[in-house]
Amino acid sequence: MSSINLLQTKDALSVIDNYPEHVSDKLYVLRQMILDCAEELESVTQLEETLKWGEPSYLAKKGSTIRIDWKPKKPEQYAIYFKCTSKLVETFREIYGETFSYENNRALLFSFDDIIPKPELKECIKAALRYHEVKNEMRLGIAID
Repeated sequence: MSSINLLQTKDALSVIDNYPEHVSDKLYVLRQMILDCAEELESVTQLEETLKWGEPSYLAKKGSTIRIDWKPKKPEQYAIYFKCTSKLVETFREIYGETFSYENNRALLFSFDDIIPKPELKECIKAALRYHEVKNEMRLGIAID
């Protein structure tokens, strides 16, 4: 397990903190999963936590941006977003099928009563954090049983 340098801006956390409590609780779970995944990857030594498009965003040097957010226009769901021009969500759909709900090539969607499939989501997050290392590997290097 590595020790990452987390470059933080207060703005990202303040966005989460300004949502209703049931929303911020879920986003903090996603945030912690992203931090845990970064810690588990030896190739990730630094993780930037910032705002992109007004959403809490996470980026490792050789990774693709991960964003987490909730939209008042769709109050029944929250999401983890990936760069839509990457092969990430397309590959997640190929590997995990109905394990997740998807929004096109850009997001995994969750409702508030969902039980998050943590092992599978951690593999998705790790693939995004290492995207430029694994983008040419079959299934982005995600092992399937």
